[in-house]
Amino acid sequence: MASTREINDPTYGRLVRPNRTSTRVGPIISLALRYAVLIVLALTFLFPFYLIVRNALMTQAEITGFDWVWWPETPQWSNFTDLFDDTSINMASGLRASAIIAVVNLVLQTLFASMAGYALARIPFRWREYFFVYVLLTLMIPGAVTFVPTYVVVAELGGINTLWGIVVPGLFSGFATFLFRQFYLDFPAELEEAGRLDGNSYIGVYFRLLLPNSLGIMAALGVLSFIGSWNAFLWPVIVGQSPETRTVQVVLSTFLTAQTINLPALFAGAAVGAAPLVIVFLLLQRYIVQGVRMSGIKG
Repeated sequence: MASTREINDPTYGRLVRPNRTSTRVGPIISLALRYAVLIVLALTFLFPFYLIVRNALMTQAEITGFDWVWWPETPQWSNFTDLFDDTSINMASGLRASAIIAVVNLVLQTLFASMAGYALARIPFRWREYFFVYVLLTLMIPGAVTFVPTYVVVAELGGINTLWGIVVPGLFSGFATFLFRQFYLDFPAELEEAGRLDGNSYIGVYFRLLLPNSLGIMAALGVLSFIGSWNAFLWPVIVGQSPETRTVQVVLSTFLTAQTINLPALFAGAAVGAAPLVIVFLLLQRYIVQGVRMSGIKG
């Protein structure tokens, strides 16, 4: 009896076997095309980082020259040491200020948004839905509209040239509150009821059950908050006018003046300023994926 994989060829009136080679070529070509597209996208994404590092190791004449070079013949590693030795810009102070602002925003913004989201999702109180609508309305108001009123309030409270004046206005995020509310609406009610039966209040249930199972989404939103705070420029440059409160982005802007542009120092500072973001992404990329999936509970 012929094999089940054999087919009847009506032209020759005999059984023939299908070409197994042709059936394997299709998936191989498809896989190769996918990898080719991924490689092209990866190189496109990494090309700006390559330019930053390359230009940071070049001289002013090499950067502005007409001849393209893939890598400098003599890397100028002294550009990084000169960056921190220059007392007129104080790069170390800028990194310290940015780190404090970004870390505080990462912790407090996600914590406050998580608590607000839990209250809007699980705690029954009067006008709860109206408060949720007000939170959503904050997402529809452009930042340019609230910029001047926020500055006036911070100035009246004495927040100019202080780190708290830069941090406090960004501690509430309507977008993060909305995501946490949607996340806690899908949280198993049975676990919450079990916690209430054990004598826990709403606060106890939140800190003992919900918060430990929210680390995925908290990490994802925390990374977004860290990146946004680290890259912020307009609000820090307006509020933090003293050298002690200048963030790394404000410090980098000092290399661009109307008279001269110090390109090697600018690219060296950009490389140093981007390094913490790359490290944070590499360490927390697993949690970012979990947060995007919005799954704090397994099983």
